[in-house]
Amino acid sequence: MTTPTMSRLSADQVGAVTVLGVRHHGPGTARALRAALADLRPDVVLIEGPPEADALVPLAADPEMEPPVALLAYVPGEPNRSAFWPFASFSPEWQAIQYALNAGIPVRFCDLPAANVLATPRHTGRRRRGSAEAGVRIDPLGWLAETAGYDDAERWWDDVIEHRRDGEPAPFAAIAEAMTALREHAPAQPAGEQEGEARREAYMRTVLRRTLADGYTRIAVVCGAWHVPALLDLPTAAADNRVLKGRTKTKVAMTWVPWTHSRLAYWSGYGAGVESPGWYHHLFETTDRPIERWLTETARILRDNGLPVSSAHVIEGVRLAETLASLRGRPLPGLAEVTEATRAVLCEGADLPVELVQRKLVVGERLGRVPAATPMVPLQQDLRAAQRRLRLKPEALDRDLDLDLRKPTDLERSRLLHRLRLLDVDWGEPGEITGSRGTFHELWTLAWRPELDLALIEASMWGNTVADAAIARATANARDAASLSELSALTEHCLLADLPDALPAVLTAVGERAALDGDVTHLMAALPALVRSVRYGDVRGTDVGSLRAVIAEIVVRMCVDLPPAIAALDEDAERELLEHIEAVHSAVNLLADREHRQRWETTLAGIATRDDLPGLIEGRLVRLLLDAERLDTDAAGVRMARAVSVGAAPAHVAAWVEGFLSGGGLLLVHDDRLLHLIDAWLAGLPADTFDDVLPLLRRTFGTFDAPERRAIGDRMRRHTSDPHAGDQRTNGPEYDDLDHARAEPAVRAVAGILGLTGRQP
Repeated sequence: MTTPTMSRLSADQVGAVTVLGVRHHGPGTARALRAALADLRPDVVLIEGPPEADALVPLAADPEMEPPVALLAYVPGEPNRSAFWPFASFSPEWQAIQYALNAGIPVRFCDLPAANVLATPRHTGRRRRGSAEAGVRIDPLGWLAETAGYDDAERWWDDVIEHRRDGEPAPFAAIAEAMTALREHAPAQPAGEQEGEARREAYMRTVLRRTLADGYTRIAVVCGAWHVPALLDLPTAAADNRVLKGRTKTKVAMTWVPWTHSRLAYWSGYGAGVESPGWYHHLFETTDRPIERWLTETARILRDNGLPVSSAHVIEGVRLAETLASLRGRPLPGLAEVTEATRAVLCEGADLPVELVQRKLVVGERLGRVPAATPMVPLQQDLRAAQRRLRLKPEALDRDLDLDLRKPTDLERSRLLHRLRLLDVDWGEPGEITGSRGTFHELWTLAWRPELDLALIEASMWGNTVADAAIARATANARDAASLSELSALTEHCLLADLPDALPAVLTAVGERAALDGDVTHLMAALPALVRSVRYGDVRGTDVGSLRAVIAEIVVRMCVDLPPAIAALDEDAERELLEHIEAVHSAVNLLADREHRQRWETTLAGIATRDDLPGLIEGRLVRLLLDAERLDTDAAGVRMARAVSVGAAPAHVAAWVEGFLSGGGLLLVHDDRLLHLIDAWLAGLPADTFDDVLPLLRRTFGTFDAPERRAIGDRMRRHTSDPHAGDQRTNGPEYDDLDHARAEPAVRAVAGILGLTGRQP
């Protein structure tokens, strides 16, 4: 790539500088680099990465630092403008850092500063080192693999580089030669790509010149293989300065954060992530018999999940993997061969166990750690202290947590998780609990993701502790809430998170909004969350007296405003209002306040007597009043008889029946009169009308449980036509309709099995 304006390094510089081109996150490259550095014994190491991180490098020597980790750069006050530079134990750059720290020599990052990368919003997000925007940059692996006759760039790189073992010649000279030829003949990148790449490489050369000027005589440069030719052919300093002129920059902060293997697997190919970080970690850490040890670990995972896998399976799996590699001309079985052997031998052809191995071993979810001395915002430090105190270790894999709120530690865990959710730090996802344990138990699924550290940094604007930040965030949300239902949900959240200092502001906002809101559906939508808040407050020992006062006001307003709201409703509005009525009815029962319940049921009873009600709402109100014992079955039967009378419109009747029966058909199993009324109405419908109401009835009866439908059908089959005759079933099963001729072969077969051959059925 030499031009008249470029020159090779001088003779002295050639001896002083060694450029080692690597593939990011490559175990074979990392192993070869470690050996090459030991031979070179440089007095300084330059690594592709943001120079703002130079001061953070010593933390990599801390015993508490455990990869995968990432350098995080962000703009203070705008954490969404951020970038990550991830490292795994098998990343060549990580091994270069470890070598320099152990040897006591300086380490400098030499890529374009993060202050320039994050200067404009378009450069935010995950930083993919050595690559430009996905989908348009040149893929050097693809070009070289195609030249070598491979249709898979990953397989080519694995064969040539990643499966190298200790003692084999270093590949760096060959890499440099290949990349030089590739850059000379590859198609030109788009203009925007060229500009960004040119600035990065100009800055790398500027750092290299500065390091030479500082008097270092043995400089090792570790960078993406694509950049090697650009660091061997140097233009003048003035030419690079012209390229770098006009850069915009912003203030940035940097720190280390834990990373995960799954995040390394996001992208595949040169300069990005890897599809199988668990496999690469194994190749790097295992010094002997990598295939045998891999399949042994595979067998353990399968056995832990209830699959019978023996040592014989492992032996045959190793043989098959090695045979496949030999047939394909590969120096060592790769992941493809090992996976095929796993599927064929250990999993006996089943795909589901292979997916399990893929998730737990090939990707091998692993969450790194950073030491306590790592620069953190106070909110991060407070959360780490709480995690240690409550024994809640962050883990990358999903972890189910069952909390008993009667235990102090579990109650504190619940409060912490709810506070984090209020701050949009979704470490835990709550689950649903039904049955008697629902009041005192909570189910959570925990999974820590690297982005949550960024979310914590963003949430630090609200306070220095999780509790203080959650209080400030709740107060701000109360001020900015767009609806009464949002405020009621926020009230519930404050009680779950135990934020009594935030409740006054939230409840004041609820009271003000409730007093001014003229839409009864808004009041009805808000009530269930407020009632749950009272219930949870009682369980958690929280004072909810002021909340009960707000609920009392809403119940009174709701009972006054509901009757006039039920008028001139279309079908969608009718169903929406009915959902609100159902939710409020359940909430009032949950509240267990006699006065509120009586007021609500009296309101429903008054509405149910009106002649202008939609059929769906009228039928549902009759059922709710029947279940609440405000109507007996005779009164309910009278209302149903009137509803299904001959003069009623079939569509109205079908809607009435749907409302009355929604929630289950057990009532029809036990009440012959109601069942007969519906049956008589259906039997009397004209054929064309029956066709019109059938879809509505199927929707209603389709919600019943299968045993309920069978029981209703059985009763109808045995019912007499007299609605007052009661249940006319016989003492035993009826056999009059059996076809004895068709049953005889089956009976004879059963008789033979029971040893009754020869007897007449």
